[in-house]
Amino acid sequence: MKKRFAVIVAGGKGLRMGNDIPKQFLELHGKPILMRSLECFHNFDSAMECIVVLPESQIDYWKQLCTKHNCTIPHKIVSGGKERFHSVFNGIRTICEEGLVAVHDGVRPLISHEMLRDGFATAEQFGSAVPYIDSVDSLRIIDETGTKPINRATVKRIQTPQIFDVKQLQEIMSVDFRPEFTDEATVWELSGKTLHFYKGDTKNIKITTPDDLKIADVLL
Repeated sequence: MKKRFAVIVAGGKGLRMGNDIPKQFLELHGKPILMRSLECFHNFDSAMECIVVLPESQIDYWKQLCTKHNCTIPHKIVSGGKERFHSVFNGIRTICEEGLVAVHDGVRPLISHEMLRDGFATAEQFGSAVPYIDSVDSLRIIDETGTKPINRATVKRIQTPQIFDVKQLQEIMSVDFRPEFTDEATVWELSGKTLHFYKGDTKNIKITTPDDLKIADVLL
């Protein structure tokens, strides 16, 4: 089994939360959301090396929260960059060994062990693993030319953690940023590499609004 790493990226400002506290630091059942995300990886594999990427201005506050909540999970703290792309690269470039790296949104604190197991197994076999869930709503394109329906069976919602071979991801992300780089899967695909997918989880929500926080509180 290849060595495992996790790069957990949290650069939110909490604007959609209507809160002065960045969303990753809001409490969910008494702990910061980001801390719960970190715990998911550590509880799944205590030998996994975890890297938390934060804006430089938030690092001291995170350290204070770790002290306050007695968080003793070993992890490296890295300063983020201008775009998510740069933050992820800052995180993965600190990895000096071969293995698999899971890149994860810090505000998705409800990752299941089953999802991590399937994701790492897929990446172990193919070098890439991107989680998806099916679209359950009817979908339609509406623009200046009119409107037309989309077959929802062909449209998938992409989640994290997205898991890749470390050395290959480091290599393909050593390029200039492009607006199309919305996630690591896009960078991987645009480099000419093949993406492989695994089943995500509808409970693996991204907390960006007050309603999301309420839902996560019920699901936890």
